[in-house]
Amino acid sequence: MKIGVLALQGNFREHAAMLRRLGADPVEVRKPEQLEGLDGLVVPGGESTTFMRLMRLYGLEDAIRRFEQPILGTCAGLIVLDRDHLGLLDLEVERNAYGRQVASFEADLRLPGEDAPLRGVFIRAPRVKVVGEDTEVLAELDGKPVLLRQGRFLVATFHPELTDDTRVHELFLDAVREASLVRT
Repeated sequence: MKIGVLALQGNFREHAAMLRRLGADPVEVRKPEQLEGLDGLVVPGGESTTFMRLMRLYGLEDAIRRFEQPILGTCAGLIVLDRDHLGLLDLEVERNAYGRQVASFEADLRLPGEDAPLRGVFIRAPRVKVVGEDTEVLAELDGKPVLLRQGRFLVATFHPELTDDTRVHELFLDAVREASLVRT
């Protein structure tokens, strides 16, 4: 599986390492033509305003809108995909909802059907304010959604790439495999 990792800024190296660990072939994406032939795409955490500016500059904004394979968005990646930015997700998001960098924290999250908690690393994390009808909430923190799935999109308000737990990336790669089977 060839998985693109948007490599304009942010935690793209950490996502690539996690994908490699799971047997995928990560490809750094900086130009629209690098999306061709990919089985999926990761939009990592970073700074959403910078991401949007750089995506416009490099012509990636419309290219990502046209990309039809599964997408994993984490932290700023979730923001970039929401209603107010690329418009690919039926979500409204509040940026930096938990406070500044010094207010960053970790928390154990419950996944459906899993006994072991998933450790979430929240760094200047967004909060999902409005969830669209077709969106499935997979994990919550204090009653607020932090891991969601909507069609081909899997998004997290936290940074799964900053722990050793591979379950979020495994969920994403399962979606990529499923989409690949449907195409063939």
